[in-house]
Amino acid sequence: VQLQASGGGLVQAGGSLRLTCAPSGKISTIKVMGWHRQVPGRERELVASISVSDGEITYGESVKGRFTVSRDSAQNTLFLQMNDLQPEDTAVYYCSSFVRLGTTYWGRGTQVTVSS
Repeated sequence: VQLQASGGGLVQAGGSLRLTCAPSGKISTIKVMGWHRQVPGRERELVASISVSDGEITYGESVKGRFTVSRDSAQNTLFLQMNDLQPEDTAVYYCSSFVRLGTTYWGRGTQVTVSS
């Protein structure tokens, strides 16, 4: 599975961005798709994930109420709508696809920078 993420950029605090992740390859093997983010010196953290089979969604605590994850099942494309962005949201955002225990694929990452 290959993942191509796009949509990052520079935005002022309070602004919005929408990230897109387009998977390719053995898409039928994907069980969960998600977004994670990472800043230098810190561990990668979950932003949001969505189950392919039943659409169950999980959000990281820090983004609840501001970010919305969605998936276009026809195109197998994953989205992350980010509203009310804050400087602490600045990070590299990675798209992920969980296939089975021990097998998760990661995209290259897209930078999101929020200025105060």
